[in-house]
Amino acid sequence: MKRLFVCLNFLAMALAAATSAYAADFKGFYAGVNVGGAWGSANAFTSTVFSPTGYFATTSVPAIATAGAQQLRPTRFTGGFQAGYNFQRNNWLLGVEADMGSMHLNDTASKTAQYPCCAPTNFTVTQSINTSWLFTLRPRFGFVAGSTLLYGTAGLAVTNRNFQEVFTDTFATAAENGGSSENARGWTAGGGAEFKSHQHWSYKAEYLYANFGDVSVTSTNLTAFTPPIAFPTNVFTHRLNDFHVNLFRFGVNYHF
Repeated sequence: MKRLFVCLNFLAMALAAATSAYAADFKGFYAGVNVGGAWGSANAFTSTVFSPTGYFATTSVPAIATAGAQQLRPTRFTGGFQAGYNFQRNNWLLGVEADMGSMHLNDTASKTAQYPCCAPTNFTVTQSINTSWLFTLRPRFGFVAGSTLLYGTAGLAVTNRNFQEVFTDTFATAAENGGSSENARGWTAGGGAEFKSHQHWSYKAEYLYANFGDVSVTSTNLTAFTPPIAFPTNVFTHRLNDFHVNLFRFGVNYHF
């Protein structure tokens, strides 16, 4: 048993030494490009309130809330460039990376329902989300085995989130709209593998999850009839919950 333990210990040290000896050099500055796919998801909600001086009947309020609960699933290709710096000691690596690129996500959901009070007239709730770019700034921590770097990463993510809603009906040509357009900050985490094929070149495959949280806005611009009459007491609330994106990317880096 003692001899077996000594042999196993010697083998472990030999493997560690061999791995260390063949660890590729990833340290220093690098820059490159990436391309891949992005899949987003969010829950959108539109609701309003009853008002004695407002436009809606009491039964219309819950009907609008039901139709206004929708799911958005934007998808699109993504691509851009990244740059960073790595510190490396033997097999262990600590670095920081920033990337900026295209992320043109967009999706629209719409639902039409009948007014419970006033058949056959109906109303329609349409909601949409879109983005056009993504920026991340992330530390990376990894282990180099031979020519391959395995790493985990987490940090800041920013995108231009545009959430919009439109309400219309056929009872009295009612119309309302609301939404939010802003640079939304969130967080991202993931990991990947990078293979160094040459002193200056490496190739990577990476997965990132980015979450941009929730947003809630109100509007009081409901109008109806012709000429339009305003009904500001019918306050609309528009919410976008748990907007998140999954990214799978492939990239190439040049190491200076």
